This record gives sequence, structure tokens and C-alpha cells, in this order.
Amino acid sequence: MQAMRGWVARYIPWVGLAGILGTPGAACAADYEGSPQVAEFVGEMTRDYGFAGEQLMGVFKEVERKQAILDAISRPAERVKPWKEYRPIFITDARIARGVDFWRQHEAALARAQQEYGVPAEVIVAIIGVETFFGRNTGNYRVIDALSTLGFDYPPRADFFRKELREFLLLARDEQVDPLSLKGSYAGAMGLPQFMPSSFRAYAVDFDGDGHINIWSDPTDAIGSVASYFSRHGWASGQPVVSRAEVRGSRADEGLSPGLDPSKTVGELRALGWSSHDALRDDAPVVAFRLDGEAGPEYWMGLKNFYVITRYNRSAMYAMAVHQLSQMLVQARGYK
Repeated sequence: MQAMRGWVARYIPWVGLAGILGTPGAACAADYEGSPQVAEFVGEMTRDYGFAGEQLMGVFKEVERKQAILDAISRPAERVKPWKEYRPIFITDARIARGVDFWRQHEAALARAQQEYGVPAEVIVAIIGVETFFGRNTGNYRVIDALSTLGFDYPPRADFFRKELREFLLLARDEQVDPLSLKGSYAGAMGLPQFMPSSFRAYAVDFDGDGHINIWSDPTDAIGSVASYFSRHGWASGQPVVSRAEVRGSRADEGLSPGLDPSKTVGELRALGWSSHDALRDDAPVVAFRLDGEAGPEYWMGLKNFYVITRYNRSAMYAMAVHQLSQMLVQARGYK
């Protein structure tokens, strides 16, 4: 345990987050003690990033392999819900009411994020609402357990999760926090905005200026980090997200985009029978998609900001849920 105490002694000075999330259990898990994969990984972290090998091995003596995580990620995918079933999961009176409360509680931080990054407050609130219900559901697995389990015992995506494990240990060192204390989802997504470690290191910001980035229990840092993410991915301030389309003729479905990239232009869609009440330039790039709505098929053109939302989660329905929740929040607050 001496190696473990060495790590804690080095990183415990920031007691706020570690204290909030809890300290490591006393019992040694030893699930990865003696693992050749872990030894190789520790060697890389020591050689390439200057970690102390003995201390890092001490950390992995505490790491637990979680069968529940392997079961969850290996489970056959659920039937993909149509929009008419997906939307009601996220657009609810309870989520809107909680979102309005969250907006009011953190109005100053949201206004500053909007001013500095150009990302509307309602979009930031909607992301946090869709991801974790404003912090209610942030995950109960230790991040290091999740990433180690998937990095060392899930071959189909081992490379990806081992990279995220590396990024996680680097962020723990950067933030001076015990890596055994931080919790997240079964896939290692963290905090109010559910950032993966690589996204944390690339986009998260210390928005309250206390010298540390805490997206777990500090809504101000979470707000700034979401705004930073969207800004860095090209959010266009003041520009629309989507435009509802009307379609005519037999060639309309030929205009549907094969993926989420804005690979069509408005002019190309017009030639196939698409039209919109919004004033869109013919050369504007869009992603064209169809949703199975309550009243039948819905045709939409997603503009640049829609594409930016899909960079957060690669799903047109996710992006629509975020957008529509953001609009409902504006209406609930009485803004025009």
C-alpha cells in the first residue's frame, strides 16, 4: 500500500472533489495485479509521460474488473426507437421544469458562457439536461474501473478505452486528484456533461477560476466546458439549427443524407421537391433527414449548428432532442 499512499499524498491537496466523491476503499481488489497488459501499459505511461511506475502499479492493485460493465457493453443493442418514442424520453414536463430551475440558479455563468463562446444558454442547459438530468444521473462506476475493464478485457474496443484510460490518468495528474475517487458511466463518461477523458483534456475549462476543472460537482465548470466544446466544434452564433421541410413528388427521399455530414445543399434538395418556409441560401450545406413522428414522417434540414450538436453524440434524434428541449426551455422561461 505504500505506492498507493504515495499517489494519494501527491494528489490529495485538492480535497474538494475527492471529498465530495469519496475516497478509495480499503480493500485491495488485485484484479489486475500481475497482468501483463497492465504491466505493459504502466511501462508506456512511465516511459512516455513520466509517471512513477511503482505508484501507478499501486493504483492498479486497487482497480476492480467489473463484469457488469462487460455485460452492459456486450448486450445486443436495443431496437432503435423511432422519433415518436425517443422524443418523449427527453421532452418531459419534469425535465423542462428542472431545466428552468437550473437556468435560474446558474444564470450568471450561463450568460457569461454565451457571451464568451457564442453558444446560447438554452443549448448548454439542454445538453446537461439530456445527458444527466442536470446531475441526477452521472454514473456510479469508478472511472478507472470502467476504463480498465474495457481497456484490458474488452478486445473489440480495447485500443479506444486504453487511450481513454491514458487520458484519464493524465487528467487526474493535471487536476491533482486521486484517480480512484472519480465516478462516471459504465463507459467512462464523466460529470454533468458526460465528457470522456479525451474530451475533458481537449475542451473542459476552469470556468470559475479556482485553478481546477471540476465537471462532477461544479455546474459553473460544466457550463463553461459544454460551451467550450461547442465553440471549438464550430458553433455559429446567432445561426439556426434546423429547418422543417415540406416535400413533394416521388424523388424526395433521394435527397436524404447517407450520414450526419452536411453533404447536400439546399438547392439540390429543392430540385428533388424539398421546400422550407425559412430563407435558406441554395448553396447552404445541410444534412437532410426524415423522422417518424406522431403525425407521420417529418422531413428536416439540419444546418451547421445541427451538425455541431451531432459531434457531441452521433445521432440525429439526439441532436433534435437537444434542440427541441432548448426551445421548450426558452418558452418555459417566457423568452422570445
